[in-house]
Amino acid sequence: MKFIWKLLKRTLLLALLAGTIFLVNLIWFKPFFIGHFYNKIFIEFALKNPQMITSMGYKFFYDELNDNSQQANDEQLELLKKDYEVLHNYNRDQLKGQELLSYDILDWFLQGQMDGIKYNDYGYSQTQKHGQYMGIINFMTNMHKIDDVGDAKDYLSRLSHIGRVFDNTLIQVNKEKEAGVIPPDFIIQKTLENMHNIRDPKPEENELAKDFMAKISKLKDLDDSTKSELETELYKQINTTVLPAYDRMIAFYEDLLKEADSYAGVWKFPNGEEYYQYQIKANTTTDYSPEYLHNLGVQEVDRIVAEIKAILSAEGFDTENQTVGELLNSLSKDSRFLYEDSDSGRESIIKDYQKIIDEIDTEMASSFGVLPKGKVEVRKVPEYKEKTAAGGYYERPSMDGSRPGRFYANLYDITATPKFGMRTLAYHEAVPGHHFQLAIQNELKGLPMFRGFLSFSGFTEGWALYAEKLAYELGFQQDPFDNVGRLQAELMRAVRLVVDTGIHHKKWTREQAIDYMFSTTGLAMSDVESEIERYIVWPGQALAYKVGMIKILELREKAKESMGDKFSLKDFHDVVLRNGAIPLSLLEREVNQYIKDNS
Repeated sequence: MKFIWKLLKRTLLLALLAGTIFLVNLIWFKPFFIGHFYNKIFIEFALKNPQMITSMGYKFFYDELNDNSQQANDEQLELLKKDYEVLHNYNRDQLKGQELLSYDILDWFLQGQMDGIKYNDYGYSQTQKHGQYMGIINFMTNMHKIDDVGDAKDYLSRLSHIGRVFDNTLIQVNKEKEAGVIPPDFIIQKTLENMHNIRDPKPEENELAKDFMAKISKLKDLDDSTKSELETELYKQINTTVLPAYDRMIAFYEDLLKEADSYAGVWKFPNGEEYYQYQIKANTTTDYSPEYLHNLGVQEVDRIVAEIKAILSAEGFDTENQTVGELLNSLSKDSRFLYEDSDSGRESIIKDYQKIIDEIDTEMASSFGVLPKGKVEVRKVPEYKEKTAAGGYYERPSMDGSRPGRFYANLYDITATPKFGMRTLAYHEAVPGHHFQLAIQNELKGLPMFRGFLSFSGFTEGWALYAEKLAYELGFQQDPFDNVGRLQAELMRAVRLVVDTGIHHKKWTREQAIDYMFSTTGLAMSDVESEIERYIVWPGQALAYKVGMIKILELREKAKESMGDKFSLKDFHDVVLRNGAIPLSLLEREVNQYIKDNS
């Protein structure tokens, strides 16, 4: 009996020591198993990003905002370098299947981050499209749920950190300024307009105040005394922290405006051409040159214009004496395609978008083996940013499924939402576009956690543009004008190849780009101006759509030709989506393996 007890104690000690060694390696050194390393780096990143944890649907660190100090940024950079080094200490040749794919995805991502270190001060931190000043509103209103008084207090705690976050942001903006990276004057002017739209309303009309009061009003058993205390603390934070933070940011950008020029492209930066090539690779996951992409865009524009003219000619339009831009612009003003410019008209648009999505969603089982569990809802773009926001955008659901996917439709200029373009936008942003791809990625099982979150624009935007064409192929745009709307949307993406490279490589002005896009696409001028100014502040991002779509279509055609009768559209889609977002070169490898295994 004594011997057995000694043996048991020794076994427990060895197990404890083994567990301790494993834990030490997991935390401080190279984990024994690469799967643990994958999850380790994700956990490390998540622990430093309370806002990401909230967006996942969890309430850990619920009273904190991300630490965006220079020290935190430097620590994150050192961790990146360390993770990159550790990854390469594993023997890639011994990996296979999903472990190998995870390695290559992470390697591609980390290599891109390493390549971008020299450009850390090249992006515009605050623009008319993005930045802390808008991001904090979007995060608090859409991500921070209030289910009880504790959540409400956490909300107020987060408001108390806004001053610190904004001040750290301005430190970064100042670094960009010293590096010669200053947004064009017209961008700063619109950024300031957005800032004032948030800051200038009375405290009780502030977006954060309205959101907080609306959320606590739904709490059950909230007594008047506690509600009064919460409201008092809310306005204390709004008046002493939030509004002064906006004032400081506004003052900084008013001074920065005095130093800005009107040149639109990043070619004006020191090493601007190299930076643009880096952005092309980061966004498209290819090594295409700006010149190649510009010429590709011109070719695609010519092809799509010919298709649109053929349809409109068959519908009795004079396509000989009018450009496609003129024809489409005239079509978008036709009363039969417009909603009433009123609150009720805008409500009808939201309802009709939902009907379009619900209709196609019920038919997707015939074309997809893997379907997302989460649903998607349609919302109106918030008023404070609708003037400069895109025509539509999507936000993925929470990891726990408590928050659905959301398609936001911009109804600022109601003439920019002609009925013949609505189906295509809904298919792109929701089903089977972004919602399918991102919700399925959210729900991946048995893979490293980082695979659920990494995004590669060439893949994600390429899929969404492919989804527009897929919906047409499946018979959901049988009205010829709906098909014109689809082609107009694809034409816009082809034009993006021309104008993005035109602005950042060929030194086009804002006005040149606007004139080309408006005359070619026939989109509403409000949309065109918003789009061009988006490309100016996000160099290279707009190239991802056509590049990704073309690659997916090429791979589908290759699979059809190689597999013949064995080809299954459902299986092909599962191959494309089952791994989450990946670089296009890895997608090609996966499809080639699928062809080999099934031919």
